[in-house]
Amino acid sequence: MRHDRNLILAILLTLLVGCATSGSTTRRAPEANPENPKTKAAALYTDLGQKYMAQGKLEVALENLNKALAADNNHADAHTVIGLLYERIGDNAKAEQHYRRAAELMPKSGNENNNYGAFLCKIGRYDDSAVYFVRAIADPFYQTPAVALTNSGTCAIKGGKLDVAENDLRAALAREPDNAEALFQMASVLYLKNDFFRARAFIQRYEGVGQQSADALLLGRNIELRLGNGKAAQDYTRRLREKFPESQQARSLDAPVVSGNPG
Repeated sequence: MRHDRNLILAILLTLLVGCATSGSTTRRAPEANPENPKTKAAALYTDLGQKYMAQGKLEVALENLNKALAADNNHADAHTVIGLLYERIGDNAKAEQHYRRAAELMPKSGNENNNYGAFLCKIGRYDDSAVYFVRAIADPFYQTPAVALTNSGTCAIKGGKLDVAENDLRAALAREPDNAEALFQMASVLYLKNDFFRARAFIQRYEGVGQQSADALLLGRNIELRLGNGKAAQDYTRRLREKFPESQQARSLDAPVVSGNPG
C-alpha cells in the first residue's frame, strides 16, 4: 500500500522508488496557529525527524519526533511521521495510535485518512480501512486521489470484494491512466474474476508505461497460460528468470497454476 507522498517525501526517498523532494510539507490541525512557538517547535522537530529517518538514524529520529509531540501534541505531521517510524520498526500498536490521531486531527484531509487507511489494510483490517479511503477521496483539496483509490481497490482485492476493487481501480485510472500500480492491480482483479482477455490488456498497459516487476511478469505468464498461449507464457517465464532470478516468483514457476490465483 502507498502512503501519501505529499506528506512524507523525505522519508519515502529511502522507502519507495521514484520519489523526489519538494518544498515544506508541514501541516497542522485547522485550529492550530502556525505562529505559535509550540507549533513552530513541533514543525522543526518533525522536519529533523524526517531527515534522520531518511538517513536511517531511527533512534535520533524518534528522539526528535517525541520532542515534536512534547511541544505540540496536536501536530498532525508529527503523529504521521512517528507512525511511519513505528510501522517501519514493526511496532504496529504504536503506529496505529499515531496514524489514528493524525486522522482525528485532520478528519477531512486526504493525506491523513489515506495514510491511516493504508496502514489498516496492511494489518488486515480491510473493512475498517475502507472508511478512511472514502474520507480521503472526499477531500476536494486532496492532490492525489488516485493514490487513495488505488489503495482502496488493492485492499478490496485482499478482502475478497472484487467488484468494489474493480470500480475503485477504474476510478483511479480515470484520473491517472498511466498509474502503474492501478494498472497492475486491475490486471490482478480481472484475473481473479477469470476475465483473462481484459487482464492481459491491463498487463500490457502496465508494461507500456515502462514498468517491470516479478509480480507482473508472473501474472502475465499465468494469464497467457489461461488463454492457452504457451509461447507468450514462455516469454514471460524467460524474462522473469532473467530479470528476477532470486525472487520468490521465479522460484514458484514450477508450481501448478490454480485458476483464479494471480500469483
